[in-house]
Amino acid sequence: MADAERKLSNGKSRIDFQTDPAKYRHWKLNVDGDVATLLMDVDEKGTLFEGYELKLNSYDLGVDIELADAIERLRFERPQVKVILLRSGKPRVFCAGANIRMLAGASHSHKVNFCKFTNETRNGIEDASEASGLFTICVINGTAAGGGYELALAADHIMLIDDGSSAVSLPELPLLAVLPGTGGLTRVTDKRKVRRDRADVFCTTEEGIKGKRAVDWRLVDEVVPASKLEEAVGKRAREFAAKSRRPAGTKGIALKPLARERSADGVEYGTVSVELRGAALASEASGQRGHSKSARAGHSPEPGSSARARLATITLRGPQAAPPASAEAMVEQGAEFWPLKLSPTLNSSTPTRITGSRARSGVFGSAYSSVSISPRARSSLWSSPARALPARWPSSCSRATAPTC
Repeated sequence: MADAERKLSNGKSRIDFQTDPAKYRHWKLNVDGDVATLLMDVDEKGTLFEGYELKLNSYDLGVDIELADAIERLRFERPQVKVILLRSGKPRVFCAGANIRMLAGASHSHKVNFCKFTNETRNGIEDASEASGLFTICVINGTAAGGGYELALAADHIMLIDDGSSAVSLPELPLLAVLPGTGGLTRVTDKRKVRRDRADVFCTTEEGIKGKRAVDWRLVDEVVPASKLEEAVGKRAREFAAKSRRPAGTKGIALKPLARERSADGVEYGTVSVELRGAALASEASGQRGHSKSARAGHSPEPGSSARARLATITLRGPQAAPPASAEAMVEQGAEFWPLKLSPTLNSSTPTRITGSRARSGVFGSAYSSVSISPRARSSLWSSPARALPARWPSSCSRATAPTC
């Protein structure tokens, strides 16, 4: 089943990474002064693919696309927000992690890129704290298992309700004989400084750790009785808000939907264009089975031929005007400020943000083994004493080096 192409829900032909709060199916966002509450209330029927249900607040890529969007909007559009409360909208469960039936039916490339995307989202939560002073407090009101606990680990502070049953766990090893795929082991030992011997026991204990023991082992920061939970959450939110350096009374920048035009051999964004070599689309549409049969028969394709056929060329266009003269002028440009305009289009067009396979996700999928980036108007790319942008762009980079270009 995992080798077959699972169908996207609702007759969709590709995964779209664009969304906004009005379209959320799995998260509820509420802002009250300098505190925002992100309530995880996953719609069981709102799956990205057919063939499974998102029970117990488990998630697939669609859930994480909404979370990533919410974090970015709070960071850019709501500068007055200093604290995010990450909570569950379901009783006795925080999050059961990545949906197992979804993973069981997914192709290998989707699994790998799904883990990449979800880990980037958690990295984004941590980066918002470190670089923007936007702190996150995770309130666990039940079971936080696997990817659910990995999500909590990205927060600055973890609160666990002390009700005798709520627990945190990484049960992937004892249940599935796999390692956690979204940074759980690294964050347990390197971020939370859990002793290695205790980390070993924790990651091989199916039922997880709860109560005072979870605090003693540094798996959570505090446990709170149910009767005092809301009072404790409010107190922690005020403490973290007081430490935040995010300025009050400033104007946010509204993030606009990406303007893009698709064609048979590429996508045009304005600041970025993507050209897909036509042979790649043809081979993916009609030649994959032939290649597989040839391989089974012992015939090897010409060395390098696959890579040459599976090429995407990404062209970046520099700004046509001089950079803003002041920070105020930059803010006035809003989402039209060139680096801010370029970043989401580059994220949308490069393989570091692509999940799925065979040109169905984002712009292109795992069908493309190499990416050539060709900047235009290189001399007009802005540079400043603060070096917010590189003085020179590389002429090209491979898929392996694209994230660092």
